[in-house]
Amino acid sequence: MASDHPAIAVGNWHPAGSSRSVPCRLVEDGGRLVVCDDARAELAGGSLSSVEISARVGRIPRRITFPDGSLFETGENDAIDRFLAHKGRGREGIVHRLERFHPRLIAFVAATLLLGVLVYRVALPALVEVAVAVTPPILPQIMSASTLETMDRTVLGPSKLEEALRGRILNGFRRIAALSEGGEAAYTLNFREGGPVGPNAFALPDGTLILTDELVDLADGDTEMIVGVLAHEIGHVEHKHSLRQIYRAAGVAALIMLIAGDIGSGAEDVLVQGGGLLALSHSRAAEAEADRHSVELMIKAGLDPTAIARFFELLEAKLHDRSKTSIFSTHPGTPERRKAIMDLIAATRRD
Repeated sequence: MASDHPAIAVGNWHPAGSSRSVPCRLVEDGGRLVVCDDARAELAGGSLSSVEISARVGRIPRRITFPDGSLFETGENDAIDRFLAHKGRGREGIVHRLERFHPRLIAFVAATLLLGVLVYRVALPALVEVAVAVTPPILPQIMSASTLETMDRTVLGPSKLEEALRGRILNGFRRIAALSEGGEAAYTLNFREGGPVGPNAFALPDGTLILTDELVDLADGDTEMIVGVLAHEIGHVEHKHSLRQIYRAAGVAALIMLIAGDIGSGAEDVLVQGGGLLALSHSRAAEAEADRHSVELMIKAGLDPTAIARFFELLEAKLHDRSKTSIFSTHPGTPERRKAIMDLIAATRRD
């Protein structure tokens, strides 16, 4: 009988299409692999060429699939390896060799990280530009409405500015918006109390602009300075900086999950929700481009182009923001931005 032969390995047999598990032995009988139970009855069998034996990967149990679809599973990997070696099929799988030989695993991890860097530096920017080019107009509107709703619910509050002051700011805003590429109809200015956001102004991808009471208070009645800041934010919209940041943040999150695998729902939420916050910040090149846009738009409107430079002077004086630019910073330092703006204005006047 098959069970009279010495066991190659012991394990469990699972019938095809069933969750039932039967303790059994794997033996060789007349050139066939046979699984038999404790009563020595054959449960499944087949020639070596007709069965499928899984490759070894560390200590993961081996599986032998028989022609009838049933499955034999065993944790005795060494016994299966010895049997296969005896039959001339003893080559280990590459995955198991990498798992066992740790220096090669380190090289594999290094290669994975290098690939991730290349994707981040080369492929991701190209994909972002493609995504921006094919984005339908409705998508930025949905993104912006969702972002504003979330911020209104969590950090922003109703504006407490006087109506007369709001009216003066709105008049200046409409003046520059009318001269922008999209025209006045493309932009909406919203007044909010900043709360944790503090003195700030930012633009969402669809042309929705948010101005906080705290920034208006910081400007201390200099309406033209506030208009210069809003012209800067219009520059972000016209150059699609916010949309690029959203796609880039989503791409980075996807890249991290691709490399790290299942990082848990909590971490995924942080990455996804963080994408919305990243959309409110911009790179050094984007900030410089928006600064130039502010100067150009203010000149077109017949307003003081140095308004945005005065805003940076205010940041230095009142908020003590004298940060310098380094190769590690993502935004130009405040003094550097002010100097670049004044140089641009001087060059424009010479022309």
